[in-house]
Amino acid sequence: MMLTLHDPQKTRENYASGAWHADTMFGLLQQHAHARPDSTALRDLFTTLTWSQVLDAVEQLALSLHQAGLSAGDRVAIWLPSRVESVIVFMACSRNGYVCCPSLHQSYTSGEIITLLKRIRCKAFFTTPGYGSDAATQPITALLGDVPTLIRTCLYGATFTDAAQTIEHQTVEHQTPANQTTEHHTTKPKTLTEAAPALGLPAADTNPDKIVYLAFTSGTTGLPKGVMHSDNTLLANGRMMVRDWQHDQHSILVALSPLSHHIGTVSIEQWLAAGLQLVIHNFAAGKPALDWIIESQGTYVMGVPTHAMDILEDVRRRGLTAMGNVTSFYMAGSPIPREVAEQFLRIGVTPQNVYGMTENGSHQYTLPNDPTSTIVATCGRAAQGYEVRIFDAEHPDHEVAQGQVGEIGGRGGLLMLGYFDDQTATENSFNRSGWFMSGDLGVFDEQGCLQIVGRKKDLIIRGGHNIHPARIEDLTHRHPDVVKAAVFPIADDRLGERVCLSILPRAGASIDPQQVLQHLYEVGLSKYDMPEYFIVLPAFPLTASGKILKRELIEMTKRGDIQPAPVRWKAPS
Repeated sequence: MMLTLHDPQKTRENYASGAWHADTMFGLLQQHAHARPDSTALRDLFTTLTWSQVLDAVEQLALSLHQAGLSAGDRVAIWLPSRVESVIVFMACSRNGYVCCPSLHQSYTSGEIITLLKRIRCKAFFTTPGYGSDAATQPITALLGDVPTLIRTCLYGATFTDAAQTIEHQTVEHQTPANQTTEHHTTKPKTLTEAAPALGLPAADTNPDKIVYLAFTSGTTGLPKGVMHSDNTLLANGRMMVRDWQHDQHSILVALSPLSHHIGTVSIEQWLAAGLQLVIHNFAAGKPALDWIIESQGTYVMGVPTHAMDILEDVRRRGLTAMGNVTSFYMAGSPIPREVAEQFLRIGVTPQNVYGMTENGSHQYTLPNDPTSTIVATCGRAAQGYEVRIFDAEHPDHEVAQGQVGEIGGRGGLLMLGYFDDQTATENSFNRSGWFMSGDLGVFDEQGCLQIVGRKKDLIIRGGHNIHPARIEDLTHRHPDVVKAAVFPIADDRLGERVCLSILPRAGASIDPQQVLQHLYEVGLSKYDMPEYFIVLPAFPLTASGKILKRELIEMTKRGDIQPAPVRWKAPS
């Protein structure tokens, strides 16, 4: 049983308002498969599936997991590139009542994945050989024995049609004396059809208020928090976006963001709410995004501003006057430059300027009939079923007047059901009146549209990828010649932000930036989090209590008082 924020009164209110319905995600999949069995439902770069084929694959996987011994509420983790299997695993979890954890990113190391699997007490794990930032030197399969709860690992082949293999993990059922260790054995990998005895498939779980989704996000410390959602808290977002942007079964949604990111989950929500065609893109496969958008005849694209910038540049290089059949482009994950929105409008594409978090989905967005000034400068208004107010950043129980900057707070049917196994973090995320405090700063304009001003969080977002300064600083401090380290963002037109590492060296030490980057690699920093600017300082600006003033470092860089040098980590040959 998972501790959640479910409250009977709020549940009744969410159903009464229409934010919550009686459908589960799997239930919607069944409805579409029965209504349009032969219509194309799901595509990646190598596979195209109809609604009936998706349903069959989900039911086969659900049976396999049931046969393996999983029970309702068990956690199932996905560490895969963007491909149809990720969606199928998620839908199987909705069907059987498992909790799906899809937010294991390619940028993670195998060690980081093992830590998260142990934390959620994972029962089933889906991955593919060679995936992850350090797969070449530390394959995940060599570490799975460290996860005592694991029952099954599924290793997918290169594409959907390639045979998948399973590893069955066996653990001692009874308590082991303290002076002994429990051994974790694996059998020879075998195909899914060979695994487990023939047990009947249980009836589908029809409770839309069960926890079905557990996604890791992070606060200013970089310590991941597990965000819990139900079918209803997810689908409430997808239903409203589909309604407000008039998507239907004829729409073709191209998802550029990885399915391990919550933007990918929002694309799945809309896929089910509208019965549209979901087209998944995987940048690592080498196909340019614009080619896939045009080839798939996409009408609606979802991504982050970095995706948008790159595609617009490709459109310019090719001399195109349109983006195939695309009429709308969702952008979230970091602030959207005004020029990007204006460029889309010039080629007949309406930008969907979106703000949200894993905790509350894409709850704030512009509408297709909004004036240009609203689309390019704001994130519009809250979706039906969610409410947003602005509170004093230093006194979160006090609401500020319209036009004043403050911390963004929200509540409603799109909101998470708490942080997994973390009562303290859950309680600390709300003010006294029950508003979820985002940690982001915003202001309402005269039309009631939200403008994002900045973040209270000490977090760097590089092209939609969250980078946590605390981890980089901690690893840098392990270098013998470093006394202090501070990581701060440097603004970048294309990626939004890049990482700058500033250090105070030990007296007499000579610091080589490349040697520091090599040190970070050796102590476990992912290559995706590597600093791209570096500077050695004689002293840091400090608060009265001795804390480093990172904001002052940012301002000093903007003024030119300090000039960090570009650096680039090079993998060992």
